[in-house]
Amino acid sequence: MTVEDWARIRHLHQAEGLSQRRIAEELGLARETVARAVRSDRPPRYKPRPPVVGSAWTAVEPAVRSLLAQHPRTPATVLAERVGWTGSVTWFRENVARLRPRYLPVDPADRLAHAPGEQVQCDLWFPPVKVPVGDGQRASLPVLVMVASHSRFLAAVMLPSRRTGDLLAGMWQLLSGQLGAVPRALLWDNEAGIGRGGRLAQGVAGFCGTLATRLVQARPYDPETKDIVERANQYLETSFVPGRTFASPADFNAQLEAWLARANTRTVRALGARPVDLVAADRTAMLPLPPVAPSVGARWLTRLGRDYYVRAGGNDYSADPAVIGRLVEIVMDLERVVITCEGQVVADHARSWANGLTITDPAHVSTAKVLRRRFLTPQPLAEPEQELVRDLAEYDAAFGVTGLDGQVA
Repeated sequence: MTVEDWARIRHLHQAEGLSQRRIAEELGLARETVARAVRSDRPPRYKPRPPVVGSAWTAVEPAVRSLLAQHPRTPATVLAERVGWTGSVTWFRENVARLRPRYLPVDPADRLAHAPGEQVQCDLWFPPVKVPVGDGQRASLPVLVMVASHSRFLAAVMLPSRRTGDLLAGMWQLLSGQLGAVPRALLWDNEAGIGRGGRLAQGVAGFCGTLATRLVQARPYDPETKDIVERANQYLETSFVPGRTFASPADFNAQLEAWLARANTRTVRALGARPVDLVAADRTAMLPLPPVAPSVGARWLTRLGRDYYVRAGGNDYSADPAVIGRLVEIVMDLERVVITCEGQVVADHARSWANGLTITDPAHVSTAKVLRRRFLTPQPLAEPEQELVRDLAEYDAAFGVTGLDGQVA
């Protein structure tokens, strides 16, 4: 007799008033079974099956326990080979799964409480779509996701790459444009563009110093530390992407910004409130934006070659040929690639998010033609200088040399 049969019998006998004989006929049960159910005021309980004595598993269990005590993560197939198991692999796996938790180290996860303004969690999310980036190319680009841990206020923007300069530019864009304040800590995992092994990538420390904040890197294999932004990534993938098409990265960011305005008005079940209502407390407790914007994007020096092009972000950009052979500085942010030489701008291009392109300013080509024509045109030889003749007596007077008559020449 199952628990469901017992409950049905009790209902028919007490609520419906049917006799035990009638109940047995309707349910197709023995009358004695019905009688036991009527007499019992508790559900039936099943006795656990006693372990099989002398089974094949009993013979190898001590050896399996010994191996698990030394190496608790050893796969079940390896354990079966070590102990010489020849029976059912499925049964062996089930028994190993029952024993393994007793030998694995315990890693409890504490529940974290986040004060207002304390922390913003950051991560990269790669949407399962390829976005047109120009010149017939499509690419799967990273999206920087930042979530205020207290209010769950969500901000995100698509970036051209996961390089340090682009990550810093993206963080500044979200902090200054969407959040409007600076948290006391930015939490990242071990992203290469931010830093690994406890060492920050070049430029990250200066960025944090300008904002007067600190950057905290989560420990490896510790997903609970930044579970808030991980859930936000999943929310974006299941609620934003489906059913959408994107014409360009700018179109992606425009649609994302409009969607975020609605997403931040949803009620977060864990908080029982909406992020848009709690973000004010976050902003009040955060630091104000710095009076001077931090240095973001990528910046480096190189010597301009004869072809007057520089490589930046996977593309070649032209510069003024007049500065060939001189050091130029390239500054690349999310939108522009600017090249300067001794403080003078020698190129200013819109940044392309595609790869392998050659971006040319027609003015630079015209200048190159003029300089090339000038270089190939023979120059007239300069006239020889006239021979300078000077009286030797002037040298005698200067050095005090006397003549034959004893007088100074």
